[in-house]
Amino acid sequence: MTAMGMRPIKVLLIEDNPGDTCLLREALADEKGMSVEMECADQLSAGLRRLADGEIDLLLLDLGLPESQGLDTLDRVQTQAPGVPIIVLTGSNDEALGVQAVQMGAQDYMVKGEVNSRLLVRAMRYANERHRLLVELQAKSLVDELTGLHNRRGFFTFAEPQVKLAHRTGKGFLLLLADVDDLKSINDAFGHREGDQALIETASVLKETVRESDIIARLGGDEFAVIAIETGPDSAEIVRDRLSKTLEAHNADGSRRYTLSISLGIASYDPEHPCTIDELLARADARLYEQKRSRPRL
Repeated sequence: MTAMGMRPIKVLLIEDNPGDTCLLREALADEKGMSVEMECADQLSAGLRRLADGEIDLLLLDLGLPESQGLDTLDRVQTQAPGVPIIVLTGSNDEALGVQAVQMGAQDYMVKGEVNSRLLVRAMRYANERHRLLVELQAKSLVDELTGLHNRRGFFTFAEPQVKLAHRTGKGFLLLLADVDDLKSINDAFGHREGDQALIETASVLKETVRESDIIARLGGDEFAVIAIETGPDSAEIVRDRLSKTLEAHNADGSRRYTLSISLGIASYDPEHPCTIDELLARADARLYEQKRSRPRL
């Protein structure tokens, strides 16, 4: 999150009432101590498209939109843009709803009839600071220290929203499960430091193979998982071929005393036939061991 004061903070307001939009604009215009660029969307669909484009620092979200009502509105926004702090806007009779929204992960709530410049700016400052601290804490708990990838907890944290997104968009995704072949032999022959290096290099190979927007994690030991989002029918073989070529290039440099080998299992998530992430992992795991038995390795 960019700190306030370094550049104008980019705020997206999703609000269908023109009068409320005008009041919020005026409240921010009255504040001289903070530079704000406000964009407005009067429909949730338009707001979600803008969030997908990125570079929004904070979201002001009306929970009473024509397309979506209540906490479902918040849930849809959080799925689309989990990294954006949110202040929800409620009607005067919906304060309990605002409290529930905060319990779901919104940074704050405000009753629209009580908003003024001072309260709005204070809420925005606090929302950004709380979000920054939360991101720092989450980063420490969701990252694998050795490889810098997500850990198992991080994987499930980011994988579950992809299931919701797949249902909303109708687009499936691939789950890749990979492990390092014969890691015990590498540890026994060359020491655990070399084994750790093999895991670090495996992480590098996976990052080079998939897109930056995909989710990569070390689940534990020698096991890695990737969620390749919004993939097509031929994507599994494309990914498998790309991994094979990337691994071949890494082995060609001759800098290690062994050949790095990775086994791979791939399962596809179909929104029309839903399943849990655990079930999808089990499918990918079965296919990984099929590959191990059949060889040749990647």
